[in-house]
Amino acid sequence: MSTAIEVRDLTKRYRHGPQALAGVSLEVRTGEIYSLLGRNGSGKTTSVRILTGLTEPTTGTVEVLGADIVTDRRRVQRQIGVTLQEAALDDVLTGREVLVMVGRLVGMSGRRARVRADELLERFGLEQVAHRQVGTYSGGTRRRLDIAASLVRVPQILFLDEPTTGLDPQSRRALWDEILRLRSCHGMTVLLTTQYLEEAQALADRIAVLHTGLVVARGTPEALRRAHGSRSLTARVGDAGGHRVAALDRLNGRAHLTDGVLTMNLPEDVAAGRIVTELEAAGIALTDLEIRRDSLEDVFLKLTATQPAVTAAQTAVST
Repeated sequence: MSTAIEVRDLTKRYRHGPQALAGVSLEVRTGEIYSLLGRNGSGKTTSVRILTGLTEPTTGTVEVLGADIVTDRRRVQRQIGVTLQEAALDDVLTGREVLVMVGRLVGMSGRRARVRADELLERFGLEQVAHRQVGTYSGGTRRRLDIAASLVRVPQILFLDEPTTGLDPQSRRALWDEILRLRSCHGMTVLLTTQYLEEAQALADRIAVLHTGLVVARGTPEALRRAHGSRSLTARVGDAGGHRVAALDRLNGRAHLTDGVLTMNLPEDVAAGRIVTELEAAGIALTDLEIRRDSLEDVFLKLTATQPAVTAAQTAVST
């Protein structure tokens, strides 16, 4: 699979301000949905602004569709769509006028621009407000119009910076469906930033976790859970089994018994069935057995709980 975006050792330090990025490297494959997941202030928006040519990096290189974003910015921008956190919309124009204007700016004929505007108004559920001034729109409606505007010219890569902020649950789900449809029908590459774990897990083929300007982990959602999460077994132990818990020391896990409830960490290379078999062989009767794996949220909280070491900047897991 070819590479749509390649970022190497990207840094950004603002004058008289903090260092926003401290050596970010990542690779986005053509046709995949890639998520930059992080808390507020982690460097997500700065990354998008650099990748789309709106801000220059301090050091490092960025290639988008094979072109250097600094030296060949205009070529790149003709092939991408961008929706930033703050919608750049003219409040005096109607929603339809905004979309038609964008179409004309990217070289469409008047007729084609009007047809495309109507297509997008319908797709994003904006028909009822199409002829109202944008200044009267709610925050969520403005957001939908802004995303529609980024799709007037079907881009090869779509950049979405926290696209569902301000959307109600129904609109959020509709946008998720549209993102998946764009990839399915057009083979579009999508890079989206989000602080919502559910969103990253629902959409992304791969995720890069950003924390204080560093990529602290990357991989598929499942690979992240396996590499940085843990498994545990909990079960209720009968009265006769309590004194036998010492026998668990020989197992590849560590057991704790509290108020008749056994809790045990399970290493990735140890099958849960084997542990249960050995417990029963030791005379420990188990009831209410539950095996739990850390969720992506658990993993995210672990990865972003502390200040990362520089050596963690390019932590990679199986992709």
